[in-house]
Amino acid sequence: MQITRRLEFDAGHRIPNHNSQCRHLHGHRYAIEITLSGDIISAEGQSDQGMVIDFSDVKRIAKERLVNLWDHAFLVYRGDRQVCDFLATLPGHKTVVLDVIPTAENLAQAAFDLLDPAYQDTYGTHLKLERIRLFETPNNWADCTRG
Repeated sequence: MQITRRLEFDAGHRIPNHNSQCRHLHGHRYAIEITLSGDIISAEGQSDQGMVIDFSDVKRIAKERLVNLWDHAFLVYRGDRQVCDFLATLPGHKTVVLDVIPTAENLAQAAFDLLDPAYQDTYGTHLKLERIRLFETPNNWADCTRG
């Protein structure tokens, strides 16, 4: 069985070498869909009976491991020295320095890598992260899938 939980967050970024407006500092209302697979819990009387995992647990784990870190942060590529240096001049600025350029594709992969160990068989239901779908805009997204 597969289930999906969607969360949203706001973050800024730039694609330093891009030939369009994306090379400038800007932000997005990102959405992330987390798709998990696993067995349905059949233990009588459990509050999550009939579920793969409670959706509130999916949300809690995603917020702890990813969303709270990236929400209202500027996601910057370590190699983008100009922006890294600039952001360092802003005391208390929420900056997440990445080893990759923060494209939708790279962010989807980074999110998968952060969340995968957090969900792995957490509930004894053979739970696995199957897909991260990261929406940069309502019309543009990247999927990172297992295997």
